Amino acid sequence: MDRIIAAGIGCRVGCSGEEIARLVRAAFEEATLDEAARRAVRLAAPMRKRDEAGVAEAARLLALPLQFVDDSALAAVQDRVRTRSARVEAAVGVASVAEAAALAAAGPGSALLLPRRSTPRATCALAISEGISA
Repeated sequence: MDRIIAAGIGCRVGCSGEEIARLVRAAFEEATLDEAARRAVRLAAPMRKRDEAGVAEAARLLALPLQFVDDSALAAVQDRVRTRSARVEAAVGVASVAEAAALAAAGPGSALLLPRRSTPRATCALAISEGISA
């Protein structure tokens, strides 16, 4: 089974797809993902962002599939996140959005490959599944 790499994202309302895409590309660079690994990434965002135009635009710009993660899946991985925000927890009920989305989308046993990185309006984290690399 191939490993799954998920790029979890969070963003403020109205954040542009270009800002999110730039942040995701920077995360790929920092994690030194090669082109083959980049093509296998899935973009993951909280279900509450399903109507956010910037999220869909980022997926299009990056040519990546987009997966939405529900609140229960985000909550289920909070014990595995590295970066916590009291402000975010007060606003949305979980202390980490990007890291949690990445971990949840990468599946059970996944681990953070790159903890949260941010711009003023967006966050991104990378997680990798436990699967066997091809």
